[in-house]
Amino acid sequence: MRYRVFLLFFCIGLLPTSLTWAAPAQQLFSDWLVTCNNQNFCVTRNVGLHHGLVMTLSRSAGARTEAQLRIELGGLVNPVAAAPAIEPRLLLDDKPLKLNGEHWKIQPKLLTTSDGATIDAFLQQIQDASAITLVKGVQVMSLQGLKAALLFIDAQQKRVGNETAWIRKGDDPPMSVPPAPALKSVAKVNPQPTPLGHDEYNDLLDFGTWRMNNNQCSLDPLRREVWITALTDDKALMMTSCESGAYNTIYRAWLVSRKQPFVTTPIRLRLPFLPTDKDERDIELVNLTFNEKSRELITLEKGRGLGDCGVQTRWRYDGQRFRLVRYAAQPQCDSWQGADAWATQWVSG
Repeated sequence: MRYRVFLLFFCIGLLPTSLTWAAPAQQLFSDWLVTCNNQNFCVTRNVGLHHGLVMTLSRSAGARTEAQLRIELGGLVNPVAAAPAIEPRLLLDDKPLKLNGEHWKIQPKLLTTSDGATIDAFLQQIQDASAITLVKGVQVMSLQGLKAALLFIDAQQKRVGNETAWIRKGDDPPMSVPPAPALKSVAKVNPQPTPLGHDEYNDLLDFGTWRMNNNQCSLDPLRREVWITALTDDKALMMTSCESGAYNTIYRAWLVSRKQPFVTTPIRLRLPFLPTDKDERDIELVNLTFNEKSRELITLEKGRGLGDCGVQTRWRYDGQRFRLVRYAAQPQCDSWQGADAWATQWVSG
């Protein structure tokens, strides 16, 4: 009996830590990109040459299916202000597409519904078609890959064979769907630190300038900058620009004691998971900024100058190190959204 108890605890100790949170995932299915985060919240939308006509479908984990479907005309560079309303102009494979049901909210450039039955019926209506277009418009919403994307979300949220599945429905009751994992939180330490005094700031700035000038950085010395701010009552955050490319600048950053002699600790940002398109969990300090209001360190790696694709991360200091609170990636450069709206693969409270 004692052996069995020992074996039970030994096996529990071997369980993977991923059981405490869902494995983030991001995958492209033809013209549809799916992103699921560590809360098993999933979102998919069409990407590519849509010219601003985009459908976004999202759903949370668990038995209570909180879903939303959005069809909208917009984007970062598409001139749509003068365009006529989209609802009367919708075409499904060149035939008029009607929005059935009473639960649609219709605006000139945005159609939304959060009603599960309405979403199910609409997906049944369009999932085997080729494209949604607009009368007298260049916009094309490709439906190639939509069905595979929905099936992926069903599988990720363990709904295949369940009444709540979008594609492979079954008789399993909604309560058999696993709930979302508990949201991990990262505490804010010293959210309102004592501001740096005049002499304190100047001393740290002089130290940061000396540190910057003695680093091996390729950036032109005339373009280098030092940035100092209070992080806690006894530590400051020091950042210096170091390398520069077409759209991105790489920084170096340290935690610095606020009193002399200054003691520095290099800041290292390490992801709690390995993204599917990365080889390692450590990330570079790209286009580094610090948001004074949220007390978050932010990186933004741009895929191109427009800033419509790339990776954005946000980190919060917990008294020992910066911990990840948001990871969002947009691999498709399609002029649709800025970084703050990209789908998340990791969230913390």
